[in-house]
Amino acid sequence: MNIGLFDRRRTILLIDSDAQARAALRVALEAADFSVGEAANDREGERTALRIKPDAVIAELNLESGDAGITIAERLHASDTPCYILSSAADALMGSVGLHEMGIEGVFLKPVDPAIVIQTLKTRVGAGPRDAGHA
Repeated sequence: MNIGLFDRRRTILLIDSDAQARAALRVALEAADFSVGEAANDREGERTALRIKPDAVIAELNLESGDAGITIAERLHASDTPCYILSSAADALMGSVGLHEMGIEGVFLKPVDPAIVIQTLKTRVGAGPRDAGHA
């Protein structure tokens, strides 16, 4: 089969220090026809984002390590790459910070519900081949 550019699946970059959480979300996203890149921290995430050019980023907000998810979102904001935060502190974060102004599309509360993540991403970036049906 000859696969061209328009057959590329949407790519999601997961940045989370918890390997098990990344693996669980990766499996769910791949089952929903997304391609997935992974990184364990913000530095690795930045390098991976440059390499794979994701359609969206889901990054853990780790308050102990200096807001890695927000740093990634701010750096990718200019490229119009939608960024979402994974956080166990989402309720406090939502009430105290203007997330959208920092380039963050939304927050997924840990433990994350893969169905909500998948539906959100399908709505925002689609799934499956790029520009399917658009000639």
